[in-house]
Amino acid sequence: MDTNLTKRIEESETHIFKAVFPNTTNHYDTLFGGTALQLMDEVAFITATRFTRLKVVTVSSDRVDFKQPIPAGSFIELIGKVVKVGNTSLGVQVDIFLEHMYEETRQRAISGNFTFVAIDENRHPLTIRENLPKTK
Repeated sequence: MDTNLTKRIEESETHIFKAVFPNTTNHYDTLFGGTALQLMDEVAFITATRFTRLKVVTVSSDRVDFKQPIPAGSFIELIGKVVKVGNTSLGVQVDIFLEHMYEETRQRAISGNFTFVAIDENRHPLTIRENLPKTK
């Protein structure tokens, strides 16, 4: 992989922290799966946009594994990272890590992959590598 691509991947890694409040949980007092997916898609979108600096749209979410429930009253960290650069598409992996507020523990709770396509002003696919800005 060329140096410019490697640098862009490193610099586009996105970290967002959230507190899990009761208004985002289900009747089991754990984070709604749909809320987790929404947050993951948002982080993936931010990561893809930071990497390409182009207009991108989500075209698929691949396997999403819910490894453990996330209870209300905890923190989560979402980490998005570019894992694949295709011709017009981009793969982003998003992991959600669970941290209990009053404990020194951290564990991966959810993991998933999202695919984005770069588009032009007419919503037609753009080649990514040819349209990446040059890094400084």
